[in-house]
Amino acid sequence: MHINKTAMTEFWEQAFKDKQEMWGLEPAKSTLLTKDFFVEHKVKNVLIPGVGYGRNAQIFIENGMTVTGIEISQTAIELAQKHFGNELKVYHGSVTDMPFDKKLYDGIFCYGLIYLLDKDERTKLIQDCFNQLTEDGYMVFTAITKDAQTYGQGTLLSKDRFEMFGGVKIFFYDKQSIEEEFGNTGLFEITEVTENYPFYLIKCGKGKTK
Repeated sequence: MHINKTAMTEFWEQAFKDKQEMWGLEPAKSTLLTKDFFVEHKVKNVLIPGVGYGRNAQIFIENGMTVTGIEISQTAIELAQKHFGNELKVYHGSVTDMPFDKKLYDGIFCYGLIYLLDKDERTKLIQDCFNQLTEDGYMVFTAITKDAQTYGQGTLLSKDRFEMFGGVKIFFYDKQSIEEEFGNTGLFEITEVTENYPFYLIKCGKGKTK
């Protein structure tokens, strides 16, 4: 676990140093959909694990929500501070070390992150997020699907998990694995969203546990 975390830190630190705002400043399509969902459900406090330099935080802030992030790369945090100043509080560390505060959030948005973790880390992240939800809070995850062109490429590590070019390890989801991993944390909707990859938008609600 420790070796993996160090490697992850170095990978993202180097990526943000080299490429800075590598995804631009426009929010992802999944973020816009989640923003609409959060506005509809009157979400006020949002936690974003793996917030990067904040491109997916901005739209929530603009809609009157208080946003807190968690980010492994110090460079990304510095970029976020440059863009947002005090509007965005970011904890420096790995999401595998959650929780970073005792606060409960009525919205958690986890974009482009869950599928980079191994099974134990994914299970912990889902549970850690669920534990930090208010009683009527919602959490939304994006997960890469098996429809991605990269599925099956690279080195097979375990079922549906491959090591790709550059050493990134990716787990590809299908409906069954979503049910298995999110089924006990209030899973109530799975939709498909096409970004640069085909994604599932996974919605869970604290008040919707079976």
